[in-house]
Amino acid sequence: MVRVNSTNQAYDFLRPWSKEAPFVRRGLGVVIDNGRILVTAELVANSNYIELERADSGEKSVATVQVIDYEANLATLSSTDPKFLAGMQPVQTTTHVKTGDDLSVLQLESNGTPVSTRALVTSVEVGKYALEDSGYLMFRISCPLQFRENSFTLPIVKDNKLAAFLMRYDSRSQTVDAIASPVIEHFLTEAQHQPYKGFPRAGLAFSPTRDPQLRKYLKLQDSDGGVYVNQVDRNGPAAKAGVKEGDVLVAIGDKQVDPDGNYLHPVYGKLSITHLTTTEAYCGQQVTMTVIRDGMRKQLSVELFRRSSEDYVVEPYTIGKPPRYYILGGLVFQELTRQYLREWGANWLKDAPQRLVYYDRFQSDLFPEKRKIVFLTQILPTQDTVGYEQLNNLVVEKVNGRKILNLDDFAAAVKNPTDGFDKIEFEEDPHEIYLDAKQVDEDTAQLQKVYSLPALQRL
Repeated sequence: MVRVNSTNQAYDFLRPWSKEAPFVRRGLGVVIDNGRILVTAELVANSNYIELERADSGEKSVATVQVIDYEANLATLSSTDPKFLAGMQPVQTTTHVKTGDDLSVLQLESNGTPVSTRALVTSVEVGKYALEDSGYLMFRISCPLQFRENSFTLPIVKDNKLAAFLMRYDSRSQTVDAIASPVIEHFLTEAQHQPYKGFPRAGLAFSPTRDPQLRKYLKLQDSDGGVYVNQVDRNGPAAKAGVKEGDVLVAIGDKQVDPDGNYLHPVYGKLSITHLTTTEAYCGQQVTMTVIRDGMRKQLSVELFRRSSEDYVVEPYTIGKPPRYYILGGLVFQELTRQYLREWGANWLKDAPQRLVYYDRFQSDLFPEKRKIVFLTQILPTQDTVGYEQLNNLVVEKVNGRKILNLDDFAAAVKNPTDGFDKIEFEEDPHEIYLDAKQVDEDTAQLQKVYSLPALQRL
């Protein structure tokens, strides 16, 4: 094990030209093959500086991120000093973990002495990781952990092999949510390839079919099992293979799907079928989905892949990169991301602007074309924006007669004012506003000086 100290500084999506205050996270990483160090992605997300420290000698080295997957919450680091890990043996992983097994959670005392705490695996399930829409295999473990420095990320071992990584700890219930070793092995296997493709997704959502009236309506037999497909990602693998909303998914490969969306895993017992299409399969692999449509069985071949976050109309996460913005005469425009909505806190689904939350939730159905949602986030008061001070969170439709599909369109449109004015049209009240284009140009330097803006745009 090595100590990992990461100085992190996230971008401020409410003031996209700046960053939030820096903070430090301390955790433990494990040495794996080829001089790599495995940690959680949360530990080094938005990092400005990463420092490694050997527990035995206190020797320190600067580290850089090699591969990072925010959805699977895993990352590999490498030291800038090729001799830093000399003499340290890489840790092997083990997937031979099941409910009832005894594991050990590893920590370090301040003097470098390793500490092992006995832990019991109480359940194995597919659960939420760091990002709320990412579900992967997770070990739930009972463990009476004591707080120690460097405890943000902790390795969990079985017979001296890496079995899991601590992700969350509830001190009241003494319960650990841990990244399971099959997810770790999938990540490490995929990390050997360039470019890194990540974990695939099927691109569909489903609901149970326990309701007998629903099963009767769908013409399902008691032996059919299956789940009701209620949403298909327009550009996802399932849609490309011909899966449709209203289908009943009854099997993936040779695994039968029960009415709750589970299948029988040979080691873990009942597991969500999500595990089959995210962790057991890799990007580019074909899986067979058996569906019942209008009482008839169909077998569809689905090629699994992962859509990058940039491909979505509303990016599901924007970590480690700055938000795009454009400031025109004190009006601040951005492209809608879920990271912006998260600025409203843990309860953002209720507290964030509901029109924007709605667009995020139903983006696949509402926006068939490839685009972004450009919206006015706030007003920096200037003489150009008098009367507009209360406007915010308005979605832009057109600028100077040009339809706006992203910020690049916006930047191009403002170069062509109409009769000396920039005309900005919104979806809702007020449906249009005007700016004196010449006055805006003349006031640009003053605007930048008054609000200490490093730049008026980032595209």
